[in-house]
Amino acid sequence: MKRLPLGIQNFRKIIDGGYVYVDKTRFVYELLNDSSYYFLSRPRRFGKSLLLDTIAEAFSGDRELFKDLWIYDSDYQFVKHPVIRLDMSSVANKTPETLENELLIETKKRAAGEGFDIEYKSPSAVFKTLIEELYKKYEQRVVVLIDEYDKPILDHLTNTEAAEANREVLRGFFGILKSMDPYLRLVFITGVSKFTKTSIFSGLNNIRDITMSEKYADICGVATGDLEKYFGERIEHLSALREFNGETDLCGEILEWYDGYSWNGETRVINPYSLLSFFTEERFSNYWYASGTPKFLLDLIKTRDEGYANLQNLDMGEWALDSFDIDRIEVEPLLFQTGYLTVKDIIPGSRPPVYILGTPNNEVRIAFNLHILAEFTGKGGGFTESAYRRMKEALISGDLQSMLESLKGLFASIPYELHIRHESYYHSIFFAVMNLLGFNIDAEVSVSGGRVDAVLELADKAYIMEFKYEHCAKDAPPEEKRRIFDKALNEGMEQIKGRDYANKYSGRGKTIYQAAFAFLGRDDIEMKEKQGDGSLA
Repeated sequence: MKRLPLGIQNFRKIIDGGYVYVDKTRFVYELLNDSSYYFLSRPRRFGKSLLLDTIAEAFSGDRELFKDLWIYDSDYQFVKHPVIRLDMSSVANKTPETLENELLIETKKRAAGEGFDIEYKSPSAVFKTLIEELYKKYEQRVVVLIDEYDKPILDHLTNTEAAEANREVLRGFFGILKSMDPYLRLVFITGVSKFTKTSIFSGLNNIRDITMSEKYADICGVATGDLEKYFGERIEHLSALREFNGETDLCGEILEWYDGYSWNGETRVINPYSLLSFFTEERFSNYWYASGTPKFLLDLIKTRDEGYANLQNLDMGEWALDSFDIDRIEVEPLLFQTGYLTVKDIIPGSRPPVYILGTPNNEVRIAFNLHILAEFTGKGGGFTESAYRRMKEALISGDLQSMLESLKGLFASIPYELHIRHESYYHSIFFAVMNLLGFNIDAEVSVSGGRVDAVLELADKAYIMEFKYEHCAKDAPPEEKRRIFDKALNEGMEQIKGRDYANKYSGRGKTIYQAAFAFLGRDDIEMKEKQGDGSLA
């Protein structure tokens, strides 16, 4: 079996070392013949850096390096071109002055490597002169590859002033590319986000955004149809191992865990980092979770009035997936761009497209909910395994009171200073727990009488739930707490009954549980419930 290139982003090392390489050279060929300026957004750990390195090698003139790959037998001429490669993830950016100085160092280092002594003190002036000098030296137009262009901004997203200052540095630096068109063969820019693209590259009005392009839907990642082609031997090997004997379809299990990413609603691709980690470790786990989640995303979710609970089954127009600037950031597009949501479908006939977004796979669902719990509760796992088990058993058996006791235990364990005085805080934690238990819980469900806070459907049960938060002083006397609890619980139950929330679920042969939850803070939680047989009467 070929070796696994886990963590290797160098194309030449992969080929020369006999590692598995999922052939993306057909896309490289198309890129080199389609346009000259490209932008691509993909989540972290998705192969963007390897793609750029493959493009760089295609311009190295070394045709034999591509032997047995698609592009080798094409009409591509493998003409050598000078390449400028900038990886913004490795450029220090603590302050705009630091960023500017680092860009100056990087461009001068590249110039010195080519024998140029460029004396300018401005990084944009050095960048411009470097392109001109490379063009003269090689008598070929220059290739510019920018990796993780948005890193200096994402690192400061919760500090708008710092993010804007770094954006201005980048705008000045990349702004010279527009005037360099006669000297440029190809410009390819990648990043996680798209929200700063229009402001940083506003001068490049000819840049082509291929993020949602049908043609390039699987330019990064492993297409599901390629799983057995490139990893068939390893799947056979794992299928024969004792710990996998219970799996009737290992391929199906792999896809359920790591597949599901799509940018066109049809072509599905697997997260390459997760897939390679799975084959390396020979066990299912949340490898994406271990590689970290952008803290700015979690901070943004905490500031939302609605929290995280309704970030499921979203429909969004193509225009809404672009968040255009630092001071106009929306959580939903960032969840999509960072890989926590993906395109599940496109509404037929919608022009421009309207996308249905959802969670890609098991790994992302688990990882995201663990991050939510860690951020909102200060605990990596939130619950102990026994507490998870008790809560799951309680819901399966219809014992809402036991479920409530487990919930109280969780909230009581959260440090007091982490509690946020808002209903959405409790929603978010509740939904994260339900998702980690493996339940498909729906938020803000539309019914004839309004919108239900939460609906959890099991094979024989349907839970209709309404949440109420009321502020109450920590040292309030018991009778005051009782009064506030009763008021909130009665309001919740009246809302469920008065708006006929349960009617939609009647006649399905399920036991219907209607429950109102009232939160006053920490473990001050109470519930009022009503149970029915699900008949239409």
